[in-house]
Amino acid sequence: MTIRLKADAAIEIAAAKLRERLGGFHPEFGMILGSGLSELANAVTEPIVVPYDAIPGFPRLSVGGHMARIVAGRIGQRRVIMLQGRVHAYETGEADGMAVPVGALARIGITNLIVTNAAGSLREEAGPGAVVMLSDHINLTGRNPLVGTVGDGRFVDMVDAYDPELRAKFAAVAVARGIPLLQGVYMWFVGPSFETPAEIRAARVLGADFVGMSTVPEVIVARALGLKVAAFSLITNLAAGMGGSHLSHARTLARAAAGAAALRDILTAFMEDAA
Repeated sequence: MTIRLKADAAIEIAAAKLRERLGGFHPEFGMILGSGLSELANAVTEPIVVPYDAIPGFPRLSVGGHMARIVAGRIGQRRVIMLQGRVHAYETGEADGMAVPVGALARIGITNLIVTNAAGSLREEAGPGAVVMLSDHINLTGRNPLVGTVGDGRFVDMVDAYDPELRAKFAAVAVARGIPLLQGVYMWFVGPSFETPAEIRAARVLGADFVGMSTVPEVIVARALGLKVAAFSLITNLAAGMGGSHLSHARTLARAAAGAAALRDILTAFMEDAA
């Protein structure tokens, strides 16, 4: 079922400008790089770099660790396009801040979207520096990027939102390279304040393994547009009340940078091995 998002007109304009800036380059995979993970774009060969402010409708960012650039090129034989940075719901009060970028990537031809973030862990075995793959999510924020969209296409099926086939391929890549890769459920909190210990206890009861302030709106938009999705969290801390230390964005960036190498290895190996 075809869906027209609330921002559909803006998506068309952004996609047209992006095609112009990319020339004849046609990406297959899109990626969104989260806090402290912009260096993953260094894996791209012969990069085409476009600042967000060159594309109408792309967001203006206000969070450290998000570079606000598009990087397109190849990893192995795969054609990829990366978004270095995202806008969060806590910056705008709305959940659809990434609808134009994700929609534009879909319009220019990507069929798969890989989303990354920095997250807190509710699992002791997935401590700071661990890379985890998302198997599902919980959204009890009361916010959804499809609010205001017209038509029956807005009733998006979220079963297997995190594509089982992609997850199996990534898991096999991690095993082949000896990289631990746990899977689990991500719970979205709007932020920008970190979660309280009581909220973390509630999240655990509800079935969450990881918590963060992003990703879920982008996944919902991507699924509405028919994209296959995989998502990864780089664990920067044990969640509130578990690690015995206070949380901060500076700590998030430092630990994300320290652990990004393993995630880069997984993504690069997947692109190089993908048939």
